[in-house]
Amino acid sequence: IGEALAVNEVLTSLNLCNNNIHVTGAIAIAEALRGNGVLKELNLRFNSIGPTGATAFAEALQGNEVLTKLNLDGHELDLPKLRGTDPVESLDLSSEYLGPASAIVITSLIAGNVVLTSLDVGANGLTEEAALGIVRVERQRKKLTLLGLGRCGIGPTGAAEIAEHVSGSGV
Repeated sequence: IGEALAVNEVLTSLNLCNNNIHVTGAIAIAEALRGNGVLKELNLRFNSIGPTGATAFAEALQGNEVLTKLNLDGHELDLPKLRGTDPVESLDLSSEYLGPASAIVITSLIAGNVVLTSLDVGANGLTEEAALGIVRVERQRKKLTLLGLGRCGIGPTGAAEIAEHVSGSGV
């Protein structure tokens, strides 16, 4: 699939939901996205791509602005809004069945978004580490006035890190 996507000049939407793609396949597909100029929508939900596969997509998306919709683990992400190329001040992604893979992509894309001031990712299947990834990017970004992380599995260690950030950020 990765090889076919790399030379694809026609296919604009691809649904690979609920297959056995896993990490190796995800990396191949992500690599193909780097040179693909036509695919706009990709659904990889229920494929166990893990953090390594999600990181490969996050990296590939840095050089691909054609892909506008990506579903890695539960909900279609609106990539232009996350990137800031379709500027919005607020994104409510709460209760959308997002998981750690989506959080990795969200974290990567909002890093360069200078418009977004409100982000809610609460009540999803995020892990503490995934939620803290967003906090760590925001620590550098310093744009959010609202960050919703309710029901994200944050424990005492994560709470301490968030408290350290909030104490000087105004969030």
